[in-house]
Amino acid sequence: MNYEQITCDVDGSLIIVTLNRPDKLNAYTGTMGAEIADAFQRADEDDNVRAIIVTGAGRAFCAGADVSGGANSFDTSGSHGAGVFASAGQRSGRFVEAIFNCRKPSIAAINGAAVGVGITMTLPMDIRIASRGAKIGFIFARRGLVPEAGSAWFLPKLVGLPQSLRWCLSGRTFDADEALQGGLVSEVVEPDALLERARQIAHEMTAETSAVSVALTRQMLWRFAGAPDPFELLAIDKPMSVERGGHADVREGVQSFIEKRKPAFPGKVSQDMPSQYPWWPASE
Repeated sequence: MNYEQITCDVDGSLIIVTLNRPDKLNAYTGTMGAEIADAFQRADEDDNVRAIIVTGAGRAFCAGADVSGGANSFDTSGSHGAGVFASAGQRSGRFVEAIFNCRKPSIAAINGAAVGVGITMTLPMDIRIASRGAKIGFIFARRGLVPEAGSAWFLPKLVGLPQSLRWCLSGRTFDADEALQGGLVSEVVEPDALLERARQIAHEMTAETSAVSVALTRQMLWRFAGAPDPFELLAIDKPMSVERGGHADVREGVQSFIEKRKPAFPGKVSQDMPSQYPWWPASE
């Protein structure tokens, strides 16, 4: 698939999505959002893909929304503002939904500036690592805007409410080390090692794991992390465990452990998800 504002490269069992407007510091547009959504949906449907890495071309990850339209950049009564907020789907949050619902884990390799939507787009991803020197900012209050892309829901889940308030209410930018200390990123690495480290993490999550188990686990953790009690989860995880217990994946997992070898799980997310999946309303 050829895209205008991103590239998608196959790297073994990985897909590397690169935001590709380096002359604009990969500033976000509606076209970019639609292309990210499409790339994640395609990866979700491809059993050969086990994980997705997202990074930026050039010296930035994503310097926020494209404000080349000047003071009216966010005014949707004009063509520029309409293009910033445009989406190929019926709902403007389509790329957020595509990332969140994807059955493959994703890693944001933040290689430079990531502000505004440039950082909020990473929040539905499972892991964020940053290069030393990267600058991050939830700058909405300094632009008269509000946190978007579901970030007022995602960010407190990831770093807690006090840290979220401190970053979002000030709207200031901060460095990768502060992001690490605050729990937003899990590692800070040298720029030339960033992509390779992202690959290592991806392989760590996929080399000896069941694709179906990973798909189910990330949804269970994301969707129940804020539940008020464990009872809805208990009503799902027990029958799911029972059903999975009779699957070839589990037999292979146990047998490989007994034989002290790496497992070769046969299950495919395209056809082997348990009957309990999805357990949330279809509208979500």
